[in-house]
Amino acid sequence: MADQSWVAGTFLGRLDKANRDRLLAVGVRRAVKESQVVLREGAEESHVIVLDDALAKVTVAMADGRQALLAIRMSGDIVGEISALNGTPRTATVTACRPSIIRIIHRNAFRSFLRDNPDAALEVAGIVADRLRWANRRRVDFASYPVKVRLARVLWEMAAAYGQRDPRGVVINVRLTQGELATLCGAAEISLQKALGALRAAGIVATGYREIVVRDSEALGSLADLDGRA
Repeated sequence: MADQSWVAGTFLGRLDKANRDRLLAVGVRRAVKESQVVLREGAEESHVIVLDDALAKVTVAMADGRQALLAIRMSGDIVGEISALNGTPRTATVTACRPSIIRIIHRNAFRSFLRDNPDAALEVAGIVADRLRWANRRRVDFASYPVKVRLARVLWEMAAAYGQRDPRGVVINVRLTQGELATLCGAAEISLQKALGALRAAGIVATGYREIVVRDSEALGSLADLDGRA
């Protein structure tokens, strides 16, 4: 995808064109279907996957058998890097949310690429640090903030990363069930429904079939109590 552009915060978005082209060249291009698992929790494997043109969700199994949604990954993101770097089993399952194109990069090729391109290695370290910071902040949010604020923060981040502007506002066109959104917010589904209803009643968001539209970015940002605006 020579003309593809990636969001700045993603791995491909952080690389310069030369490094990006080198990385994509060593990847094996694969098409995957919606709901296809591309990495499975617990698997003993060590390749890396670059999401070329894709949207995926990251989940982990809970003790009661349900799947908890940890994060969303999009075109330009990298997944599976921890297993590739330290040889441990997969810590989560990654599932395509829509028909997608991925690049499979074997561990040795990925490690060789990082050795030959130290700037890219620093970006991988930065991404790992960002994800750890995100996870730590999530734990603080779960302990310190009510569900409505946690929901506002999650919607803010999703709007910033995946939102598309149209006359209605900022459309978050990520297909998540309310149960998945609840686990991402660390809340019971009934609590999530109440919080989402409150945002709708206030005119901050509108919802459709697996679609959320941020109608009032200013109000959402104020409720989320975060710097910046969507």
